[in-house]
Amino acid sequence: MPERPSFAGSVKAVRRAVRVALAAAAGFYPAVHLLDLPSAAVYALFAPIALGILSPLSGSSRHRAGTVLSALPAAVALTALGTVLAVATAPAVAGMLLVGFVLTFGAAVGPRIAGVAPGLQLFYILACFPPYAPGTLPQRLTGLVAGCVLLSLCELLVLPEPRSPAYRDRVADALDLAARASSASARVAGTPSDLPQRLRAAGQGLRFSLQAPGTAPTGAGRTDRAMTQAAASTRRLLDQLGALCAHTEPPGRDLPSQALLRGIATSCTEAAKALRGARRPTGPGLLLEMTAEFLALRGRGTAEGTAPGHHVLRTRSAVLAAAASAMTASAAVAVARGGERRVPGLPRDQFWYAEPSPARLWLVRLSGNLTLRSVVLQNAVRTALGLAVARLVAGSLDLAHGFWVLLAVLTLGRTTAVATWTVVRSAAVGTLAGAVAAGLLLTGAGGATDVYAYLLVPLMVVAFTVGPLGGPAWAQGTFTLVVSTAFAQLAPESWRLAEVRVIDVLTGSAIGLLCGLLAWPAGARAEVRRSIAELLRAVAPLIPLTVAAALAPEDPELRHRVGEKSVWLIRHRLRIAEAAYAQFRMEPSPRRGGGSRDWLAALNCAVHVLVGAHWLPQERTPYAVPPEALRWARDAAERLAATTADAADFPPDGAQAHAAPLPAATASAVPAETLPYLVDVEVWFRTVAADLTAAGAPAPR
Repeated sequence: MPERPSFAGSVKAVRRAVRVALAAAAGFYPAVHLLDLPSAAVYALFAPIALGILSPLSGSSRHRAGTVLSALPAAVALTALGTVLAVATAPAVAGMLLVGFVLTFGAAVGPRIAGVAPGLQLFYILACFPPYAPGTLPQRLTGLVAGCVLLSLCELLVLPEPRSPAYRDRVADALDLAARASSASARVAGTPSDLPQRLRAAGQGLRFSLQAPGTAPTGAGRTDRAMTQAAASTRRLLDQLGALCAHTEPPGRDLPSQALLRGIATSCTEAAKALRGARRPTGPGLLLEMTAEFLALRGRGTAEGTAPGHHVLRTRSAVLAAAASAMTASAAVAVARGGERRVPGLPRDQFWYAEPSPARLWLVRLSGNLTLRSVVLQNAVRTALGLAVARLVAGSLDLAHGFWVLLAVLTLGRTTAVATWTVVRSAAVGTLAGAVAAGLLLTGAGGATDVYAYLLVPLMVVAFTVGPLGGPAWAQGTFTLVVSTAFAQLAPESWRLAEVRVIDVLTGSAIGLLCGLLAWPAGARAEVRRSIAELLRAVAPLIPLTVAAALAPEDPELRHRVGEKSVWLIRHRLRIAEAAYAQFRMEPSPRRGGGSRDWLAALNCAVHVLVGAHWLPQERTPYAVPPEALRWARDAAERLAATTADAADFPPDGAQAHAAPLPAATASAVPAETLPYLVDVEVWFRTVAADLTAAGAPAPR
């Protein structure tokens, strides 16, 4: 059953429908009834529909208006290209294949391009169909420009949407909460009992799956990448602070931990202000200095006769891990809001995206998805083939209003065969019902164009409201009435127009369903499993390498191997796995019983391994580690790596990962100045093991 729309969602749909209907009518009516320019009228009608309904834009009214105008040059170019290639079926099909692939694959660059891609495809679709009439191109472009400009004006002036919080505001709120939690943890009196739950809830609120479409920073540019890293680091910080708040021994009882927690609070507060534009970002400089002092104090060991116990060292290690997350978040904010190209004091590999140009970053995103395992490439190939086949069929059979065939493929295609069949079935029912209603209207009104003119605007408002809220059946049925009343004003039409609409939609539905059956019919379900398995297998060897680089004598070659694996292999596979997971979350769940794996925990496991690979070798122990302790660390790392590799096979009972704690006898025999480094490794093991265990358990629906 589809989820019932909320009242706020219904109001938003009505506002959007009114804006699009007014923009379409303001261009369509003068072109038809005053200027007698039918080609201009078609494009003036469909331009607002393409960029307002087929590509529902996100953001503020000003942002949406800017997006429409920024898409106008591409829309003009695609219309001109389609007009030229309409000379014959073969070039039109070749152009459709190229345009469909480029626009769908190019959507990987960012949400703004992804948002307008379906609408831009419609401009080529409209223009590439007969009649071949290059002389009408000025009319087409006039209607197109008029429709886009009118839609931009309506976005700004007609029922403007109230401004919703930007994603950076949500991150800023989470950083403020982290600052309060850090300050509370630094107090000896402890923290409020509900603070851990609030921290976890705030972290969950930053998940991309919970954001409005198009508002998450998923672009390939520097700012979006930095905001993504700031959000991920903030989520990690919130989880770490939640664990500290739930600790039986308040961290505030330890003076070094208390000072560092206050530094974390200050850093989070400054980063939050920078995100809101209240101050220029300062970066992690101050917290870096405080962390260095913390490490220097911890490294003195027993020089002053103040050796802490094992439990205090665990607390300090946890506080140090939280400081690393806070530094990463602060540095990412400095890149996102201040345009910083370098982040001194932090591993350069973490902020590799800060120096390259935007074009280079786009190329990295696109080239990283040039693999058949990429769901971005799969969607692009599936969409391009479906549209090209639809254009070939419509042109070969000389279907009247053949662009409706391609429009059906574009709007009804889904990423899985099951989902496509569900949508096609509903759309067929809706189209038949709409065709019956349109046939009765066309038969009853005949050639009375005034009747169609009076009905068009209210029908558009109803269709553009009910369609997005009611699903494919309502969308196809009401849109059939809209196009029937519109085309009846362009030329005399009979009930046969409704019949043509049914044939075209059913033809497009069949083509879309066939492509769904033949091209990756399982969607992202298979790919998310495969990509995360490859990610875990790539991560596993990094665990013992990291421990060796953190505890063994200085070895530049070993440090290079750790960095090489972190930057090139794991990061690439992490991007592919995250893309597959993002699409998986957008697809409907299968109807079979049982829950799916907790893929997000598996992704978190890889991130935590990378974080440790960055930081543990950075603070390498300058002392010799006793053989017994070194043997424990190596054995524990090898077992955890083996468990990680085994988890990639997704055993039915899950991967029960257990991080062997540092034995008390071994810890007591370790010199006080060396013990903190071993505890850092021990805490890292526990974090990775917890992620692996969570990844192996089925997730609730």
